Amino acid sequence: MIEHYESWMKRALNLAQQAADAGEVPVGALIVKGDEVIGEGFNKPITSNDPTAHAEIIALREAASNQNNYRLPGTTLFVTIEPCTMCVGALIHGRIDTVVFGAREPRAGALLSKMQLHLQDHYNHKMNVVEGVLENECSALMRNFFKARRA
Repeated sequence: MIEHYESWMKRALNLAQQAADAGEVPVGALIVKGDEVIGEGFNKPITSNDPTAHAEIIALREAASNQNNYRLPGTTLFVTIEPCTMCVGALIHGRIDTVVFGAREPRAGALLSKMQLHLQDHYNHKMNVVEGVLENECSALMRNFFKARRA
């Protein structure tokens, strides 16, 4: 199973690189149903002048449009970095079954690092979380992006 996850995460890393190439924080995400990608995206808040244009939100919008449904049961989100509170809320409302992420986001991660938003008992939807898939590659992309930015 982990090899299968790694192949999807490599695709998410390619999306994250597209974000970095555009000067955006390098996060990439895709939503898979069965063996099909139904939505994907990378961070674009700067280039789109949209504070909600996180990779996860873009992938959710595309997947919902492709499925003609705002709810996406039976799907898995692959994302390079642990989602923030906005994205976790959207993933819960979108009924994503599983979130697989590469590296933790120690400052604002809303699944494990700073809070466990998906485990709050007032939500009627629960998501599975898998962490650490290609963690080193995901961390390195983020670290190198900010190192180059500071230089």
